[in-house]
Amino acid sequence: MKVIILGAGVIGVTTAYYLAKQGAEVVVIDRQREAGLETSFANAGELCYGMSSPWAAPGIPKKALKWMLMRYRPLTIWPLLSTTMWSWGLQMLRNCNEDSYWINKSRMVRISGYSREALTDLMAEVPIQFDQRELGTLQLFRSEKQVISSKVDQEILEEFGSPFKVLDREGCIDAEPGLKHVSEKFVGGLQLTSDRTGDCRKFTTALASEAEKLGVQFRYNETIKSLRHEASGISAVVTENGDVEGDKFVCCLGPFSAVLLRKLGIRLPIYPVKGYSITLPVVDGDAAPQSTIMDESFKVALTRLGDRIRVAGQAEIIGYNKSLGKHATDAVRHVVNDLFPKGGDQSKIEGWTGLRPMTPDGTPILGRTKFDNLFLNTGHGTLGWTMACGSGRAVADLVAEKEPDISFDGLEASRYA
Repeated sequence: MKVIILGAGVIGVTTAYYLAKQGAEVVVIDRQREAGLETSFANAGELCYGMSSPWAAPGIPKKALKWMLMRYRPLTIWPLLSTTMWSWGLQMLRNCNEDSYWINKSRMVRISGYSREALTDLMAEVPIQFDQRELGTLQLFRSEKQVISSKVDQEILEEFGSPFKVLDREGCIDAEPGLKHVSEKFVGGLQLTSDRTGDCRKFTTALASEAEKLGVQFRYNETIKSLRHEASGISAVVTENGDVEGDKFVCCLGPFSAVLLRKLGIRLPIYPVKGYSITLPVVDGDAAPQSTIMDESFKVALTRLGDRIRVAGQAEIIGYNKSLGKHATDAVRHVVNDLFPKGGDQSKIEGWTGLRPMTPDGTPILGRTKFDNLFLNTGHGTLGWTMACGSGRAVADLVAEKEPDISFDGLEASRYA
């Protein structure tokens, strides 16, 4: 069986690895010069199993209006003349209710919990290093109102068996000693003890190397133009360098999946939500984050990745725009300077922006389409790194005609395709 994987991000590479482990002949096609250079490149670095939650939640519309008025705003919406954007936004609003939230959350927790197990198994199989730590995530509260609001999250965590600790100010400092320098700026926190951290790009390139050892062929610097289809299904990927034929095909193109598959009459509700990050070198390890801190006020994550600090956040709805303007990273710069002013060298900041493949309900789109030999592994939003190993292994099993370890109920690509 020859399987063609579209996309060499963390989703495409994990899918390729698991298929190769099962003996398939695998070819991965990507327009970049190597693996992990788009959305996987400089994301937050957090493997947030405990808080795998949809953005569409009760109260979000009201909060969104408040966020857009903040100086260092977590959310910016550009009023584009785009029916796709507004349709996606309306679908998201329809999911901002308690019933939909619980349904969508349960589906996301199913795949993220399985992904944690899959990553644990994978790390035991292959000796790859990606600045991984297992110290959890600290959700940091700057006000008592946020502490009270977190009780809803605690109930959800208990419902799904995700371990956590409620911390006061001193407990937060015990978990993240660098916060002692700014103790007056927060009142408490919620620590998600099962979460991990790690550099997604390092993981992706390391796993790609392992996949090559298993015979996977990576065709870089090759732009995908379309899919050739016949009555029997997909027959080839049409690239700028010619056609690449195969028996089965898996689309792992993140936000670009919707663009490519629209030509086949497959309309995926995936829209690109732009995010930003900065990376800076650690200059004082004791004054820097030790794991991941999620600043609840600004919706910004700060993560320790070896001798670097990654600060990521913001949601900008502006279509497929990847420009990095002069003030684009002001919000994430503000948060790291506010909480860890002595931890990193801010004269050596590297900025980055990427497009998250968001669905209106927050759930990824996995599995079979109306074409028997075309499969999807896309639409993971901000949780591609968190869900990569689980969705990669589950979709690979489906492609290889094995029964996946988890149910695809509510995640099926056939909902749209």
